[in-house]
Amino acid sequence: MVPARSLTRGIAALALVLAASACRRDAAPPATPRAQPAAFVQAEQVWRAERLRKLTAPDGWTSLVGLHWIDRGAHFVGSAASNGIRLRVGPSQLGLLALDDGRIRFQPAKGAGALVDGRSVSTAVLRPDDDPAGASLVAFDDGKGLATVIHRGDRYALRVKHADAPTRTAFRGLQYWPGGPDWIVDARFVPNPPGATLGIANIIGIVEPTPNPGRVEFKRNGNTYRLEALEGDGGGLFLVFADRTSGHGSYGAGRFIDTAPPVDGRVRIDFNQAYNPPCAFTPFATCPLPPDGNRLRLAVMAGEKAYH
Repeated sequence: MVPARSLTRGIAALALVLAASACRRDAAPPATPRAQPAAFVQAEQVWRAERLRKLTAPDGWTSLVGLHWIDRGAHFVGSAASNGIRLRVGPSQLGLLALDDGRIRFQPAKGAGALVDGRSVSTAVLRPDDDPAGASLVAFDDGKGLATVIHRGDRYALRVKHADAPTRTAFRGLQYWPGGPDWIVDARFVPNPPGATLGIANIIGIVEPTPNPGRVEFKRNGNTYRLEALEGDGGGLFLVFADRTSGHGSYGAGRFIDTAPPVDGRVRIDFNQAYNPPCAFTPFATCPLPPDGNRLRLAVMAGEKAYH
């Protein structure tokens, strides 16, 4: 695993992404709305409704209220000022968290009502998010509050969500580029040898080797474009990209697309379903940034716009 870079470098990397996008003054002319086929509109509405439901669910990305890096040793956790890890919301004393040799032990405080994976325990070793069994879930505030351990580089952090997060309760909705059926492209999939990885930097300055099953190639206006693909769910591909709308109507640090698994060397990419990373909605996420080859010299006027 690649060692963690400094937070300063992470912020600088993001600044470079934003600055690069800002320098592209030839980004994109204003979009002219046009009528779309009814079947396309209906399919996109279904996708957008599901996207909104997941994003604003009680445990969705808009519910994030904290990201607390865990130093070696023992730390009290809770909303009281006396805690080493102070929560924005929750009981004054949630429990005691201890990190030692990559193992994180949690001891709930008496009367806190904390549950670990749905059970009342006196102590538990918390699994991080890269564990094959998934992250352990610490619930509090009658289930409205959720805490998990994430592993980034050589560090661990406590990620905290709460259903009453202002970013969720005051969510202002999503806006979309006009898009259209012509932004659904049939791409060629060029596989990499098994086990290939690509170093992916995230917004907090950590670079990690990430499974890189291959790249996709597609044509637009007579030009060929390429994107490195990361491993997605269920054999599909996960694309992290920036384009000439990044910082010019789209989120400056790029957007994501999920695809179905490639079939016979082909894969469909629906740019209408390009969506913002969690970092567009909360400062407590650790989003991947587009690799160098995934900054398209193309204005992708489809998918989600920047969130305001």
